[in-house]
Amino acid sequence: MPVNKNALIRYKTIDNCLNNPYRRWTLEDLVEACSDALYDCEGIRKGVSVRTVQADIQMMRSDKLGYNAPIEVYDQKYYRYSKRNFSITNMPLSRNEISVMQEAVDLLQQLQDFDQFAEVADVVGKLQDKLAISRGNRKRIIHFDHVPDLKGLKFLSPLYDYISRKQTVRIMYQSFNCEEPHEFILCPYLLKEFRNRWFLFGSKVTDLLLYNLALDRIVSIEPLDISYRENPDFDTEHFFDDVIGVSKNIKTTPRKIKFWASAKQCQYITTKPIHPSQKLVKENEDGSCIFKIEVVINFEMYSIFMSYGPGIKIIYPRPAACYMRDMLRKAAKMYEDLSEQYPEAE
Repeated sequence: MPVNKNALIRYKTIDNCLNNPYRRWTLEDLVEACSDALYDCEGIRKGVSVRTVQADIQMMRSDKLGYNAPIEVYDQKYYRYSKRNFSITNMPLSRNEISVMQEAVDLLQQLQDFDQFAEVADVVGKLQDKLAISRGNRKRIIHFDHVPDLKGLKFLSPLYDYISRKQTVRIMYQSFNCEEPHEFILCPYLLKEFRNRWFLFGSKVTDLLLYNLALDRIVSIEPLDISYRENPDFDTEHFFDDVIGVSKNIKTTPRKIKFWASAKQCQYITTKPIHPSQKLVKENEDGSCIFKIEVVINFEMYSIFMSYGPGIKIIYPRPAACYMRDMLRKAAKMYEDLSEQYPEAE
């Protein structure tokens, strides 16, 4: 049952009152306390009615919100909890609530590399302490890939700020094949993670040419007092709809890729598609299948197909099939005469 914020303030106020053993609380006292609390918290000057507080007490007594508060009337006038030290804030969590909260905590932990979510980290810590008690210190059951010492993570927070403020930046970037850093004057648009590696997408100020830069190759970043420019051709919501990974130019168009999968591999590929566009074209008598996807051809796509080894073969388009053939031949050649290259250790 959804509960609005004002009702929660009243429930908490009534709970605090009934937890005070040094005062006797009449219904009028509770009404006055709730009115004061709403004014202090929300600036609401209109007082709370007697009927509203009576309804609140009935709600707290019921199990609709899981409170089951033991509120009793004594001396035909005063309200109190019949159980000493009872509080609606001390209610134990159900197993389902613990499970839902743990999943939320696991997800929130993925934001820990961003300084902007430092307050969230504090909340997560408190939730973890609460959950450790509630679940009997159960080990985590959800684990996400995370590389805490990954180079370049220190740039996540400043880049997040620059993107949100639409701030042009100077980036000194040193790619793997360059001996010296190269300068980029960019308008940053988007941070994207792929296989535990972060990338920045932004356009050059001069010609709006789109670049994607790996954060682990960035040497330095500084803001510049240069007008920020949007790139009308870069749609952050749909730019990656037709791509595997991060390698794509704005003008690049997707291609139809057909591939054969062995009977063993097609079972896996059917349940975990290589790309959302994947469709079954044909199911062969031996259990093998032919699928098709529509994506931009890039290095990441080839690496995915290579990871399946002999279980997959690209059959269209021909240049993609030839590329796979040549790369796999080179890989196979590396393992020829293995005993001579790498003799067994004595």
